[in-house]
Amino acid sequence: MSVVTVQLGQCGNQIGTELFSTLYEDSAAARAKSYQHCSHESFFSQSSDGVLVARSVLIDMEPKVITQAIAKASKSGKWRYGDKSQFCQKQGSGNNWANGYCVHGPRHKDAVEDLLRREVERCDRLAGIFTMMSVAGGTGSGVGTYVTQCLRDMYPHSFILNHLTWPYGTGEVILQNYNSVLTLSRLYSLSDALIVHENDTVHKICSQLMNIKHISIADVNKVIAHQLGSVLQPAYTTDSPAYYSRNPIGELLNSVVCHPEYKLLSLLNIPQMSQTSLAYSAYTWPGLLKHLRQMLIANARMEEGIDWKVRVPMNQPEGARTKQITFNKSLSNLLILRGKDILSADTGAFKEPGIYVPWVPTDGTFSMWHSPVPFNSYEKLATLVSNSQSLLNPMDNIVKKAWNMFTSRAYIHQYTKFGISEEDFLDSFTMLEQLISSYTHL
Repeated sequence: MSVVTVQLGQCGNQIGTELFSTLYEDSAAARAKSYQHCSHESFFSQSSDGVLVARSVLIDMEPKVITQAIAKASKSGKWRYGDKSQFCQKQGSGNNWANGYCVHGPRHKDAVEDLLRREVERCDRLAGIFTMMSVAGGTGSGVGTYVTQCLRDMYPHSFILNHLTWPYGTGEVILQNYNSVLTLSRLYSLSDALIVHENDTVHKICSQLMNIKHISIADVNKVIAHQLGSVLQPAYTTDSPAYYSRNPIGELLNSVVCHPEYKLLSLLNIPQMSQTSLAYSAYTWPGLLKHLRQMLIANARMEEGIDWKVRVPMNQPEGARTKQITFNKSLSNLLILRGKDILSADTGAFKEPGIYVPWVPTDGTFSMWHSPVPFNSYEKLATLVSNSQSLLNPMDNIVKKAWNMFTSRAYIHQYTKFGISEEDFLDSFTMLEQLISSYTHL
């Protein structure tokens, strides 16, 4: 089954291009033909001249990034984008969500929907739609939200998984908190799940784990693509234990979205290091999984600086546990192991009932996928897709900053002139406050 990717705005197009490069390079290096075939079948089609063509639609209101993405893919000589798979204009959205959502989106609706429909029709069977965008800018967040809304109307029964890039806390654009609030509140009702990457977290990984001195956007994108690729590449799953899964999006959602009100997903990945360090490093599954479990419960985004004092309370009355929340509580977790000696890995520590909320059935809290094929040159690699409280703090921070601006009516006119009212803002705040409350009181 095929996954159609939709790359939106500068961020979505840059990460999307890096992701396809990662998927191709990883599958090309794999000796297992079944792994290679399944990966190519999911994310690429084949042209008449034998070149792999990404199953992707590229959308931006400015041509520069799309032109660069197409050129980079073609230059590789290994894969490319489709000849008529992109849509761009001459004028951007000015980092304004309302401009993208209320103006550019509706204005180009027919042309964009035609592109999306043609890409979907090229698939023999559609596994799902994977959209990639930023929540901070104008085109990615505004047009991205509008396009997701169109996709939900066009394909009401198909899986839609959104990948969102969270802005730096110190600020990229003055309107980023407003844009983020409007994006999150609407996408939450449209998407089946949201996978979130925080720029601050990825930046720390580049600095502290990858030892990159002068970190570029390309470095950040490579880390994000690596983590996403480790989830999306072929694996033996709960539903397909004897063959590589044909429906990665559907099985992912089935594993970690146990309730429609809770669908914020974060990724943890271990080990993470520079390519030059890989040859000199050796890891065991007990060591990797011990660190990964502690990263989960201590809400640490990387293996350095983990608080080992955090423990899961055991055998306490429910009232006592809710008064002292000292760990990151989960609804469900998906562990993906790739590489050598997987059968020797003991995953029992991730099944501990205390990690999870009591109302989720035991068989719905933890799932494991695996593949004996090493991923992206890593001999052993563990990835955790977590539906937990890990995104509470960054979401709460964005909502508070946006609310402080809103109460002083700062920049509101930038949105009302495009058709977004103060009532729309209030509805968004209400929805996100309810979401924050739901995750807080797990």
